[in-house]
Amino acid sequence: MLKKEYEILYEFAKAPWKKFTEREIKQAAKKKSESYVYNTLKKFSKDGILIEQKAGNVTLYSLNINSNKACTYAGFCSEYAAWNKKYIPYADLEKIAQNTPYFNIFIITGSYALGTQKKESDIDIVLITEDCIDTKKIYADLRYMCEMNIPQIHLYVFKKSEYFGMLLDKKANYGKETAHNNLLLFGGEDYYRIIAEAIKNGFNG
Repeated sequence: MLKKEYEILYEFAKAPWKKFTEREIKQAAKKKSESYVYNTLKKFSKDGILIEQKAGNVTLYSLNINSNKACTYAGFCSEYAAWNKKYIPYADLEKIAQNTPYFNIFIITGSYALGTQKKESDIDIVLITEDCIDTKKIYADLRYMCEMNIPQIHLYVFKKSEYFGMLLDKKANYGKETAHNNLLLFGGEDYYRIIAEAIKNGFNG
């Protein structure tokens, strides 16, 4: 995948429940060439990564979230974006990941995901695990490391079913917040599978 293509697809990965017009994607991805955006959208549609549909005189595009291929591509785009931020202390976060083998998905959220962090800001991270994992054990194993890190790491751990439930809850919650504001370091494909199931059950962002 070319970098320009990645930048277009990443817009869909950031809001996999949303439908976009060609103009909206062109503006969001900051592309000047209308023909390049058009041809890229058509290519992804032909490959089954995007869904193309007519709404009156407008063509709408959305991520084909029920496709394994689309989840893989979206996961790749999100992880690529997450690993290319100059201000993220990756070495610190890799130590966290290396000290617990029990997570499936590793998300940066909060101000560091937005790029609005300050010198005194904590790093908010979310780990999502299989339902059989004892999340209290993960907290216990990582608590000291997170508290002593500079900047301090604020850890959240959810089981897959807990995270899925938050997405479907009508009230505002941390799960919905991370769906809108995240950098996916690990487990991008697994993350989009959860989102896909939530969308099937009524989640629309």
